[in-house]
Amino acid sequence: MALILHIDTSSEKSFVILSDNETVLHSETNEVSKNHAAFVQPAVEKLVNKTGIQLRDIDAVAVVAGPGSYTGLRVGLASAKGLCYALDKPLLMLNTLELIALGAKHSMAGLADNEEGLLFCPMIDARRMEVFTAVYDEMLQPLLNPQAMILDENAFGEYPPTKKLIFSGSGSQKFKNINKNSNAYFLEENYSEKSIIQLSCQLFNKYQFVNIAYAEPFYVKEFFTPIKKS
Repeated sequence: MALILHIDTSSEKSFVILSDNETVLHSETNEVSKNHAAFVQPAVEKLVNKTGIQLRDIDAVAVVAGPGSYTGLRVGLASAKGLCYALDKPLLMLNTLELIALGAKHSMAGLADNEEGLLFCPMIDARRMEVFTAVYDEMLQPLLNPQAMILDENAFGEYPPTKKLIFSGSGSQKFKNINKNSNAYFLEENYSEKSIIQLSCQLFNKYQFVNIAYAEPFYVKEFFTPIKKS
């Protein structure tokens, strides 16, 4: 049994979830990205009230650490670290791209496919034709590590045509409009509570906790704010 509190404020839609292993006990959702900071703590209180489980009884706190919204990532990680310090609980950090790939894997489960299998390519929309992306095999092992990429029509052409490339996430539509890969398959789905909980449990069972003092959001690239000219 693992009671895990999950926090995800990495995108426009945010979650706070309490789970027992891979079973959701209760969850709260916010779809207004500007309200993430005001959403998290009241949502945690609602989880306690709805389930009757005290925060001191949880086993870990899991947070989606990026890539994603810079402000959202800072809100989520600050909230998670504060809870871990106050409760003396371990911290788990989840990669957003891996979550999107896992969500795509759930969506493709049971569908007929070629003998060579699937490759999962999650994409998070950045500005213009840039995305945060990676490529994972069917075991969700990275073939292309998370990175920022400027898309063009020949992107991902190095992967075997016998393997189906599954593109998903908020940035995949930009690539769909210019894609020339005949083996590309596009999903509209992103990821759900199921993906968050499953990945958190996998990390928990492998004791893959992070050092709270040095934990930082996974931005992929540095945040840049232009200096206004006077």
